[in-house]
Amino acid sequence: MRRLDHIDLRVPDLNAIAPFYQRLLPALGFTQDLTVPDWLQFYAEGDGPTEFFGVTESRHHRPNENRIAFWAESKDEVDQLARLVQEIGALNIEGPGYDEGPGYYAVFFEDPVGNRLEVCHRAAN
Repeated sequence: MRRLDHIDLRVPDLNAIAPFYQRLLPALGFTQDLTVPDWLQFYAEGDGPTEFFGVTESRHHRPNENRIAFWAESKDEVDQLARLVQEIGALNIEGPGYDEGPGYYAVFFEDPVGNRLEVCHRAAN
């Protein structure tokens, strides 16, 4: 059962941040580009309605301590995505490595405007 429908992320300048998310979101499994005016939107593959990640502009947006974490199927996928986020201009990259105990492997980073993101894999104990 799906527990999340969508994320609407705010950024101060949509045009400036678009190249970052146009590379990141497909690598995270949001492969259907359904961008509309004023919204960068990528949907997951699937029949019928699927989860999506949207980015829109809010000129006065300021990043805060909230973090969005994405699931990876394996440690190798975390490693691959860690290389990608470095390549596309992520800030304050930490990891990849273990965090919060055995079995939790993640890379933490910020988008180019400071929104906090993470890609993690949790192994069965």
